Amino acid sequence: MKKAFSLSLLLFICLIFPIFSKAQSHSSFDRGSFIAKGDTLPYRILFPQNFDPAKKYPLILVLHGAGERGNNNESQLLYGTGLFLKDTIRQKYPAIVIYPQCPANGWWANNKFEEDSLTHKTRFVFTVGDPPIPAMKSLLGLIDQFLDKPYVNKHQVYIGGLSMGGMGTYEIIGRRPKLFAAAFAVCGGDNTNNVKKYAKKVPLWIFHGQKDSVVPYAHSEAIVAAIKEAGGEPLYTLYPNDDHNSWDDAFREPLLIPWLFSHRK
Repeated sequence: MKKAFSLSLLLFICLIFPIFSKAQSHSSFDRGSFIAKGDTLPYRILFPQNFDPAKKYPLILVLHGAGERGNNNESQLLYGTGLFLKDTIRQKYPAIVIYPQCPANGWWANNKFEEDSLTHKTRFVFTVGDPPIPAMKSLLGLIDQFLDKPYVNKHQVYIGGLSMGGMGTYEIIGRRPKLFAAAFAVCGGDNTNNVKKYAKKVPLWIFHGQKDSVVPYAHSEAIVAAIKEAGGEPLYTLYPNDDHNSWDDAFREPLLIPWLFSHRK
């Protein structure tokens, strides 16, 4: 009986520990909200270890995908936070990391969606020249708010995102190409006519899974080709066995953070 009880207890601990660990790690990100003209953009923020407001730190923004939208100010932390919480990363590359959360029915980018008449799958239509939608407006306002902080290094502002957030990354660097020192986009897409806005101004590392069943990798390949044609030199990593969750491998790339920090404005 004691042995059975011990095994049950051990199993319970093994099952509950990952949940507890994740909750503990997420608690390292402070809660905040950006409010302007009736719109609210929740965000979570990770300050550097031994944060000194008299110093200046790089700013990293991470845009989540469609599955993490809402207003609980929690779901957006599902992917990538482990990278920024690593002691080795925090010690060698101290930075302020912000995870904003897009509203439940919102989008980062000004994309449209159509159903393919043959395959009945959703097809992404990336627009050109449209004004920013509410979530993008709030995101731009949030960034401006932090750029006013004396402890933010304006020469090292980085942004990246996955899926819907990858699409938002392309749009925002097109809107603010003089601001971002570098960016990364995972399984995203953009209209190739937008590329000339950022091709030579914002270094990009693009990731995609070759087996992506949600956002075809052809979208990333089109962007890579367009950037090169416009005179840019993007990095491109295609994971041959990855489906839509290529962000798992992207956030495991050991050179991602060093690469970001190697660029300054």
